[in-house]
Amino acid sequence: MNMEFIGKLPIPKDIKEQYPVSEKGIKVKAARDEEIKKIFSGKDNRLVFVIGPCSADREDAVLEYISRLRMVQEKVKDKILIIPRIYTNKPRTTGAGYKGMLHYPDPNEKPDLIKGVIAIRKLHMKSLEEYGMSTADEMLYPENARYLNDIISYNAVGARSVENQQHRLTASGLNAPVGMKNPTSGDLNVMMNAIQAAQSKHMFIYRGWEVKSHGNLYTHAILRGYVDKFGNSHPNYHYEDLMILNELYNKSGLLNPAVIVDTNHSNSGKKYEEQIRIAKEVMYSCKYNNDIKRLVKGFMIESYLEDGCQSVDGNVYGKSITDPCLGWEKTEKLIYEIADMV
Repeated sequence: MNMEFIGKLPIPKDIKEQYPVSEKGIKVKAARDEEIKKIFSGKDNRLVFVIGPCSADREDAVLEYISRLRMVQEKVKDKILIIPRIYTNKPRTTGAGYKGMLHYPDPNEKPDLIKGVIAIRKLHMKSLEEYGMSTADEMLYPENARYLNDIISYNAVGARSVENQQHRLTASGLNAPVGMKNPTSGDLNVMMNAIQAAQSKHMFIYRGWEVKSHGNLYTHAILRGYVDKFGNSHPNYHYEDLMILNELYNKSGLLNPAVIVDTNHSNSGKKYEEQIRIAKEVMYSCKYNNDIKRLVKGFMIESYLEDGCQSVDGNVYGKSITDPCLGWEKTEKLIYEIADMV
């Protein structure tokens, strides 16, 4: 094979034993899991906010951001349930560039995936243990899900992964809700097929084992916009787009129809301040049409301590080193404004 075998990663069981979740953390996560599932099943009318940096780059800044989210959560807890977005794997269109904390526990040093596995578990654990907030991450590598499955409460499958069989089958075996993004092409049928696959039972190979999944009934859609053949971004969060998705759900027979609207990426054309307008427009659509109101369960928002983004070697604390994010002041204001619209 045309590759070097550098080092064998510790198995998830060993990592979990080395960095165990406390009894308090287990109870907090279990309670939050139930709250989140009630929202996706329509038993709770609150909105979910999956919110945080495009990519978690450094523990101290991410935890400071989460400490601020914790204070806001208390003020909007009757309207919104906040899930901190701690994305530790960064998909790259061409494979080049910063790939997230899993690869780079220190973004200024060489990749070290063994240290990375430990770093991302510790970061997700600190959010749970210190701030009482179980988290969200992107399932870029399905075989790594067991390193974090006892900590995180929400998984996302990205636009480049949603057609992959292993992602779909692994999602079918997770207990936490999984959001399937529409592919970069915008084909909603691909996304709906992924949801159906993940809601179903399967036999497959996982981490060298023959396993049987029981189906994840909380798998749902994420609309993130799309890119046409000329490379131009197009949104899919408008009223008409939501009605089309609602009709697809009606025809599918899938359980727990739900969508999270990703306010960045191709929906905003990566113009991070547009996230404010997009979220508000979706809320107006919900007020106008009860079918949309039932379908929309919340938002995915890219936000950090500082507005915008910087290069990987930038030195602005709490500023994204990948996609541009909404800064804290604008983020806090947006959360309160959306809470008033619920």
